[in-house]
Amino acid sequence: MPSSSAQAARKEVADRLRELCRDAGINGRELAHQAGWHPSKSSRIINALTSPSDEDIRTWCRLCGAEEQSADLIAATRSAESMYVEWRRLQRTGLTRLQNSYVPLFERTEVFRVYSSSLVPGFLQSRDYATALLSAVTRFHGTPDDVADAVEARLARSRTVREGKRRFALLVEEPVLRHRIGDIGTMRGQLGDLLAATSLPAVSLGIIPAGAAREVWPLETFSVYDSEQVEVETLTASLTVTRPREIAHYLDAFEKLSATAVYGDRARALIASAVDALGRRGDCHGSAVGRG
Repeated sequence: MPSSSAQAARKEVADRLRELCRDAGINGRELAHQAGWHPSKSSRIINALTSPSDEDIRTWCRLCGAEEQSADLIAATRSAESMYVEWRRLQRTGLTRLQNSYVPLFERTEVFRVYSSSLVPGFLQSRDYATALLSAVTRFHGTPDDVADAVEARLARSRTVREGKRRFALLVEEPVLRHRIGDIGTMRGQLGDLLAATSLPAVSLGIIPAGAAREVWPLETFSVYDSEQVEVETLTASLTVTRPREIAHYLDAFEKLSATAVYGDRARALIASAVDALGRRGDCHGSAVGRG
């Protein structure tokens, strides 16, 4: 399902188109007739059930005598559509372009808040872990295999953790430390990198213990950029949230999840426990995600 931000943005466009009809003294059925459309088309557009194409908007504005508004409405529609984008569309040429597409957003963001219930946050992923993960993503979505270049792009982007004056508040659920991505050597190296990250001055790494009492249930991975934008990752799509009210909900959830997490020595103890568990298991069970 598209996010409520996307739905609300689509409704705002639909309401503006409805107002144009009212100002022109015609109804949707009459407009459809003049445009040569099926009567249901204008109804679906007005009720935000169908997104109008650029040409639909130009026709609508022309018939309502409001051609000067077409450019703004086209821009608003494109913005609404960009709020919900399927991974298969974002990844159709491979993963490298997607990794690089985040660079402008990262460069203008000063405070990053990231919550993950399933994976080590991208900022802290080791080369082997990122390779195993992106290989699995490539196989699952059937996208072109440019994993080596995508990993380089992710690692280059992640150097922001050690550069400039940016701050990173990162939260992970404890099971993230034990989810097998790659082989045991990959996981051991990744957990070692997490231990090192707890000492980075720009990073606050919190781990939510598996048995902790909590106000907020485990959520899908989300990132908040300077309290201005939220990106939510689902299996099939990336959701962009920009409505202040929704962003406030994510910030409130992040604050409550942060209060549940442990930091410093207690976080390092949980990571060390996960490392010890790898040693006890050995490498006899194979890997949950192959390295490609």
